[in-house]
Amino acid sequence: MLEPEEYAVLREAATERPWTGEYVSTTTTGVYRCRACGHELFRSQEKFESHCGWPSFYDPSDSSAVTLHEDTSLGMTRTEVRCARCDSHLGHVFYGEGYPTPTDARYCINSVALTLETEDAVS
Repeated sequence: MLEPEEYAVLREAATERPWTGEYVSTTTTGVYRCRACGHELFRSQEKFESHCGWPSFYDPSDSSAVTLHEDTSLGMTRTEVRCARCDSHLGHVFYGEGYPTPTDARYCINSVALTLETEDAVS
């Protein structure tokens, strides 16, 4: 059962307001999972501070963890990121923005689409 904001993001591709998400500034070590199905999506080692208002990662934990889809919903072309297991909307990925990351990608993900399993819970 999803809360209304979780449902809006995960099922209706809404976007949470910037700087309001639980994981925007966290530096806790662990695994980020899909809030809808628990699938592993990202690891804290790939999270970086992008100053955009949403958690940002430069790579998923595994290349098959997410799927990418063309999104033209706002009159522009973006790349939507979805959970590979349950097809939930997570956010968008952007390339070539000049962040000093190994992939030159910014996976801009809604906090409400994630849960964080801390490192001590993973062990």
